[in-house]
Amino acid sequence: MPAGNPQAPHAGVAEPAKKVRRDPLAGRLGLSVPYEWWASAPLLKSYEAAGFAWVQLQSPPPSVLRDANQCRRHAAAAGAALATTGLHAAIHAPGKLRAGTPDADRAVEGLLSYAAEVGASVIVYHALALPDAPGSEEALDAETRSLAAFATLAERLEVTVAIENLCPTFPGPETVSASPLSLRALAQRLDSERMRLCLDVGHAHVIADLRHTSLELLVEPVLDLVAVFHLHDNLGARWRPGALGDEQGIDPLRLDLHLPPGRGTVPWRGLGPVLGNHEAPLLLEVHPPFRPKASDLHAGLERLLA
Repeated sequence: MPAGNPQAPHAGVAEPAKKVRRDPLAGRLGLSVPYEWWASAPLLKSYEAAGFAWVQLQSPPPSVLRDANQCRRHAAAAGAALATTGLHAAIHAPGKLRAGTPDADRAVEGLLSYAAEVGASVIVYHALALPDAPGSEEALDAETRSLAAFATLAERLEVTVAIENLCPTFPGPETVSASPLSLRALAQRLDSERMRLCLDVGHAHVIADLRHTSLELLVEPVLDLVAVFHLHDNLGARWRPGALGDEQGIDPLRLDLHLPPGRGTVPWRGLGPVLGNHEAPLLLEVHPPFRPKASDLHAGLERLLA
């Protein structure tokens, strides 16, 4: 019998291919440019160098969006800065912009054109941001009609409008947009592949805590329509001892803190499989007072969701 390695494969038999484990976060992590910061080329390059594949840019205000010349000028400059990188982009609409009036609708139309000009594929928009009360019905209906009309333009421009769930900034009344299921129902009524959801994990954590339910139970029913996630941390509804803002630099009452993931009480370990099994971009929204270096944010999030 010829000598040889008894474990070696027979001649002519190929070894089985090694399975390559897919990285569920690859190409999905993004970082927002803080409100009222300019998305300069050096800033965007620093995000890319830190390992991020996406960036969220802040839209100019409605007054600029309604002015076609100013809107194009701003978009051209933002697009030129973005073009120095390989980053994918989302645009965050002005927080108080609500479709349904002539002035607001002109701004929304400008916003869609702005995103297309910049080269962004997603717009994050605050819909249904009014109390669930009889006095809100007319404005909510008008917003829905306007968004339905804009769906055709979004489809033509190939820009997805992602409707974001919100939460109270401080203890107080919720808006309709606090319910992910209400937003899902709106997206379904709009009946367009370009009308989807932005699931804000930090906001959902506050609402889940206020309603004494789990974050997973709150978000699971809407995952099928999510086009993008917002990730940040907070202390929930702050019912628990030790969650009263004793930590240096944290407002004692604010709910929507936008802390780095891992600094608050969002259950990231349990949420990891939910996010990992999805395909939507994961955009970090961390406010400047709490914001470490971009590379540290990237590494920290990878550790939490590993």
